[in-house]
Amino acid sequence: MFILGLTGSIGMGKTTTARLFAEEGVPVHDSDAAVHRLYEGEAVAAIEQAFPGTAVDGKIDRARLGRLVVNDAAALKRLEGIVHPLVRESETRFLRHARSRGEKIVVLDIPLLYETGAEKRVDAVVVVTAPAEMQRQRVLERPGMTLDKLEALLSKQTPDAEKRRRADFIVDSGGGLESAREQVRDILRKLATLPNRT
Repeated sequence: MFILGLTGSIGMGKTTTARLFAEEGVPVHDSDAAVHRLYEGEAVAAIEQAFPGTAVDGKIDRARLGRLVVNDAAALKRLEGIVHPLVRESETRFLRHARSRGEKIVVLDIPLLYETGAEKRVDAVVVVTAPAEMQRQRVLERPGMTLDKLEALLSKQTPDAEKRRRADFIVDSGGGLESAREQVRDILRKLATLPNRT
């Protein structure tokens, strides 16, 4: 089974690209979605213990938690120490199920793939990119987003140029949905010609 890592900076079109892979029949594990599930279940007690007052009605209030970790590197590290191992367990279960179904290719959608060293766990990396101006425009359209917040987020992410340099495949989402879809199909055609992985 060939494991494809998918990443890209905020506003580059990674979520849409993940959906395009899924529409081509490729199973996708979404790390962000796994975190959302954990914040509503398995991780609630441990996070509430580490950050009292963040659980509301049995779920983690992301805004409250965000305020506690946003400018506190030690707090963020503590949170990651709780969440990252659980996301990895979710990913491991996903890969086990995919193998048992005989899937040929799967995608691990990991926003901070290079930042967390996750490229070591995949066979190849797809980086989603777009022109910087388009990225800025997309992100600033999100509710509650400001230029300062965007700059803060980007400062924590590997620069786009560095991601592209390290990528095995690139999807440029700047040309619209159908162009991105064709690029995804092209990647899958190339992978289909590779020898089978175990």
